[in-house]
Amino acid sequence: MPKPTRLLILMAFTCAAVLTAAPAHAAITGQSATNTATTVTYQFAYSGAPAYARTYIDTDRDPATGFAQGGIGADYLLENAGLYRHIGGGWSWTLVRSVTYSGAGGTARWTLNRADIGETATPGDADLLFQVEAPLETSARYTQTYSGSGTGVTVTYTPSTDTFANPERGLYHHTGDCDKNDFSLATLQDYRVNQHISLVMCVFYLSEFRAGPISQAALAQLQQQLDTVRAAGLKMILRFAYTTATDGADAPRDRVLAHLDQLAPYLSGNSDVIYLMQAGFIGAWGEWYYTQNFGNAGAVTATDWANRKAVVDKLLGVLPKTRMVQLRTPDFKRTMYSTSPVSSSQAFGGSALARLGHHNDCFLASPDDYGTYENTSVEYPYLQADTAYVPMGGETCAPNPPRSDCPTARDELARFHWSYLNTDYHTGVLGGWNTGGCLPEITRRLGYRFTLDRGTYPSTATPGGAFPVSITVRNDGWAAPINPRGAELVLRNTSTSAEYRLTLSTDPRRWGAGTTTTVSQTLTVPSSLPRGTYAVLLNLPDPQLVSRAEYAVRVANQGTWEAATGLNNLLHTVTVN
Repeated sequence: MPKPTRLLILMAFTCAAVLTAAPAHAAITGQSATNTATTVTYQFAYSGAPAYARTYIDTDRDPATGFAQGGIGADYLLENAGLYRHIGGGWSWTLVRSVTYSGAGGTARWTLNRADIGETATPGDADLLFQVEAPLETSARYTQTYSGSGTGVTVTYTPSTDTFANPERGLYHHTGDCDKNDFSLATLQDYRVNQHISLVMCVFYLSEFRAGPISQAALAQLQQQLDTVRAAGLKMILRFAYTTATDGADAPRDRVLAHLDQLAPYLSGNSDVIYLMQAGFIGAWGEWYYTQNFGNAGAVTATDWANRKAVVDKLLGVLPKTRMVQLRTPDFKRTMYSTSPVSSSQAFGGSALARLGHHNDCFLASPDDYGTYENTSVEYPYLQADTAYVPMGGETCAPNPPRSDCPTARDELARFHWSYLNTDYHTGVLGGWNTGGCLPEITRRLGYRFTLDRGTYPSTATPGGAFPVSITVRNDGWAAPINPRGAELVLRNTSTSAEYRLTLSTDPRRWGAGTTTTVSQTLTVPSSLPRGTYAVLLNLPDPQLVSRAEYAVRVANQGTWEAATGLNNLLHTVTVN
């Protein structure tokens, strides 16, 4: 067995540990660290084909001993199938033994004896760093808490197959003349409560204003629609357009830009209930094909492309950076911005590349989805990678069996990370999914679907003391959230109902589709926390609507959801002495 390779170290990250800083890259995902009475298992997923996979283990949690690395002092190192012990003097290791290791399929996994790393019940946890090379990627530091070591109680959660509303995902209802047809508060509330739908689409037409500014009455109408959506506890998919006619009677570039200046305060002031925007404005229905001003029927010149990009850049400029914009075809983004998909390190960074997603309004209708794709051999891999971090949604528009049947629908909805879909159109396609038996699954798996697997929590705590937690959550949906989302542990006094909130250092937007994430962190109990018994709950709130339970995320487990509070009960109590 060769000695471990000398390398430069970044910060590292593990599935059952404390997140201290966001890594520069996120090639390492799905981390976990679990144990039995005699063994410990470490696992993470990675991208690419690295020659080495590593785990650094600080068993005594003392950064002054062992190999100094990313804020820990590593006493042991796993590199591929070898376990090494640090013997002092910098990068100096001796082989302990070979261990059970697998690096196949983009997942690194080790199982070793706890005795081989000298693990005891004190302190009952370890700091871990995970790493691959080359290229070199290192996660952030986490602290694993061993179950069964006297430091915590592990709770296992039961998954639920229920269909329920969650914000910013799922089926949506379409309103095509949002500038004239008022939303009904009672109808929107019924969508959410009885149909489990949390999204509505507003296509707002500006046909009367092609030659002048938007009227104050029209702007007031937009505000009224947004207010009704907020009152109902829903969010809006928003698009502006000038015409529904194939003559493409839209507005010239400078008029569009002036209209966006008028709309800016309404977009900013209501971003809390704007899920996302579609680029719109150009062409019939705002879909960029039939247009009098931006290159008609696919005949788009360099000047036309420049004008189109000016509209998108302006829209990105007036819309808060926390919100994303969708383009009608992958070619639009590839032509105007980059042929490379957004990377993990670029994701959620606020750039145009990181904020531009896709909508397909003729999903499965033909081999190229009625012109959505130009070259699927190029655009399919591109879209699959891009939509891991930017939104994908839209609607069907014509039955086209067998392509529009369940097998292809399931495959492409998952592959392209669909978050939302029109429930009103096309009824023939949706009816086929119902008959084919896949509509319930589609309804559940559009967007994210977070399911708790297990959690480890202290049974006792002291004011001002450490509170180590480890929560493992699986995303059974086809996408991850694309807007900012908070994460908190809530301690609720069982006698007084007083609540105390502790921030978790994790980003649910990084809980990727089909992955399992363990959020492990040693929190600090507030020094002012009164003695007593406290229920432990998980809160995944909307940062702009923290007091609204309708906008908090519900996990897909049995017996955990509190509809009145928007909290997920972790089914554990802790005694504060």
